[in-house]
Amino acid sequence: MRSRKPGRITDSLWYLGREETGVYFLQGKDAAMLINGGISYILSDVLAQMHDFGLDPEKINKFLILHSHFDHVGIVPYFKRIYPEIELIASEAAWKVFAKPKVIEVINNFNQLSARQQNASEFVQAQDLDWYEGITGTSVGMGDRIDLGGVALSIVETPGHSNCSISAYEPNSRLLFASDAVGIPYKDTIFPSMNTNISQFLDSLETLRRLQVSYLCAEHYGYITGEEAGKFVDMSVEAALKWKTILENYYTNSSGDLDVAAREVTAFFYSEKPDYFISPDILEGVFKQMLKYLAKTVQQID
Repeated sequence: MRSRKPGRITDSLWYLGREETGVYFLQGKDAAMLINGGISYILSDVLAQMHDFGLDPEKINKFLILHSHFDHVGIVPYFKRIYPEIELIASEAAWKVFAKPKVIEVINNFNQLSARQQNASEFVQAQDLDWYEGITGTSVGMGDRIDLGGVALSIVETPGHSNCSISAYEPNSRLLFASDAVGIPYKDTIFPSMNTNISQFLDSLETLRRLQVSYLCAEHYGYITGEEAGKFVDMSVEAALKWKTILENYYTNSSGDLDVAAREVTAFFYSEKPDYFISPDILEGVFKQMLKYLAKTVQQID
């Protein structure tokens, strides 16, 4: 079952933010952690919800970032600035990405664009939510463990959506925080955002298939429980293979023109998902990235 309403999920877990972009508050006996940074404009929602749900932000001492894309780090600068003792945790590859001035510029520009689309520009600017040089933290990788006291997460490296993507799994409640390493549960569909490397994306899904999942904690469009949560990784594999075929067809029909293919795929996507949260100009670049990967695989075969 798919749930998109902020609130308590388990005794130790809450979903915060909005339907299209959310974060998770995970509480242990010794520590509390935020997972995912969302898009910057959800900060007011997150703070209000934490107050309403009785969650104390001063108890947060860890913030887990599952990959470096702008729509997953938006509220991180606020919490690091207000609560400087918070330990930021991400993959080693993600910290290398965050060290690049051009990446910081893209993160801030895309968050500001998203805020304008939500009529939230004044709030975002007033809160000083821009990512800034010098934000650093702890690196984690495959098999590492984050212990909050009675609640512990194991890290799984899951590249494909991005080179820096990791997932986190809590075995007692069977919580899987896979970010965009699995399909995005838009309405009653699944969109596999296999941006960087389609083969790695599929390999990562095979890795996650080994886990027993009762709660699939997505970062776009809420979380999934029950029977569907247990099957969601398998469903993501099916969706990924279907989208791979769609991309291959558009690439072939465009005679290998990546710009044409990307425009046509984008038009097709929004004809089926007109209110998807990412703007078409951003997503067209994502599709072009996927098509570039396919083009390289075709060239290797030839």
